[in-house]
Amino acid sequence: MQLRVTVNGVEYEVEVEVEEEPKPTLGAIFMTGGSFTPTHVQTVGPSTNGVQAPLSGTVARVLVEEGQSIESGDVVVVLEAMKMETEITAPRSGCVAAVLVTAGTAVTGGQVLIELD
Repeated sequence: MQLRVTVNGVEYEVEVEVEEEPKPTLGAIFMTGGSFTPTHVQTVGPSTNGVQAPLSGTVARVLVEEGQSIESGDVVVVLEAMKMETEITAPRSGCVAAVLVTAGTAVTGGQVLIELD
């Protein structure tokens, strides 16, 4: 993943390897006289309609609003982590369906920040 960071006013482009988190596995729950298998399981995975935080941090600025058209590569959110700002860009063109964070919000890596139509 390509990131653009600013340190003491100097902008750097860095490449970061992101490790995939293992997907949760399901097991059966055994009860007397039978077994129970879950019918609905929600798993966490990459969002095809969302812009995700690549790292944990605090939202410094949100640069888009609902209904706004954006292009692939547009900066949509700026995160701050360890006194460094990271620009989060749109993975594809589209329309902003929902802004899920505000300035000051603490986020975790993989959390959806913006949903796209």
